Amino acid sequence: MNLDFAILDPHDDSADNQARLAGWFSAVNRGFHQARPKDETRERWLRNVRSDGAVLRGAWLPATAYGAGPMPVATFAHWAGELNTGAGTLPLHQISEVTVSPAHRRKGLLRRMMTADLDDAVAAGRPLAALTVSEGSIYGRFGFGPATWRAKVEMDVSARFAVPGYRPYGRFELVEPADLWPTQRHLFDAWHAQQRGSVSRHSGYDALSRGEWDPEEQAPDEKLRAAVHLDADEQPDGYVLYRHSGWDRPYTATVQDLVGLTPQAELALWTFLGDLDLCELVKAKTQVDAPITWALADPQCRSVAGVEDHIWLRVLDVPVALEGRPWFGDGSVLLGITDSLGHAHGAWRVSVRDGKAQVAQASADPAAGEVRLDVGTLGALYLGGTRVSTLADAGRVSGSPEAVRAWAALADGGPAPYSRTSF
Repeated sequence: MNLDFAILDPHDDSADNQARLAGWFSAVNRGFHQARPKDETRERWLRNVRSDGAVLRGAWLPATAYGAGPMPVATFAHWAGELNTGAGTLPLHQISEVTVSPAHRRKGLLRRMMTADLDDAVAAGRPLAALTVSEGSIYGRFGFGPATWRAKVEMDVSARFAVPGYRPYGRFELVEPADLWPTQRHLFDAWHAQQRGSVSRHSGYDALSRGEWDPEEQAPDEKLRAAVHLDADEQPDGYVLYRHSGWDRPYTATVQDLVGLTPQAELALWTFLGDLDLCELVKAKTQVDAPITWALADPQCRSVAGVEDHIWLRVLDVPVALEGRPWFGDGSVLLGITDSLGHAHGAWRVSVRDGKAQVAQASADPAAGEVRLDVGTLGALYLGGTRVSTLADAGRVSGSPEAVRAWAALADGGPAPYSRTSF
């Protein structure tokens, strides 16, 4: 069956196009097992799509086929963002809303859309693509690798909770999330500019962070609370958004967002959560090795319910991507990269001096490389969240021991990457 592959124009208000847009959004909700969207949910989504400049791809049944209509059998979206590499920011091709109907799996729909979309990313001059995944087995074959990780943490904030190394400064205020919004945005932007691995936020965060909309309830979020920390000069340096679960024991607060501009500000926010009345447990997603881990008097107050991959990266332009990240030693390595889609394929000379790299293609044959890996492994290594030796031990980096050690001396180092943005 020949499907109709098309890109929708979110700004086209014709009846046929609006029907397809509504069908596209319904297909995404179906693909992720969410409730059918109400009219207001769909209207909010369309405003966000327009604001982000998102590109919406889809595949539809031909008009004469049984089941044909405005709802596609596959969806795929992207928009332009940016990634903090640790040496500055680079343009990022952010991919989301990827679904294929269970009735049309294993027919190459995703490969066709992904291939076309990554070609568009290259044409737009974006050296990196990123996504978050619901199934980890899918995206490695398209050259993505898990580059940042996060921990699902449960913190016992009963009498055992204490942070002896923290010295209080400044003060807190509770404010309405909508009133805090300009400060939230400013603090996140400042944090994003300094945090390796951070991804810029899309328009959907606006209503979520203001408490205007709960996607699950498809209604205003009446439970969201906000607190801001002010430093000794009365300047905001951190905020937390959270919800209290109610009267079921243990009394629990769940963090939606926690941003501190300094480690001290982050610890201040945790002490605020620990001091909440009628609260025995705090649930949050954090850096795997967050400062609070080591600041606790009793480390057993913190338990990790799981560690999960978060941002997956895909290198599209090897010279721009590698020259745009930090380096930690001087030297030169010939890096052989295999890439079934061709974007990064070849052998690349990476020469580093004083923390900066110069990269040029030396051969079209990855086998010529002194160190050899596939492009998904390069994505996993790109932000420094995983060490070269770890992936060499896993069989994903090959070469002589001397060459692998030389590559590790250049690539490994710097702060662990972390993103507070999902998409």
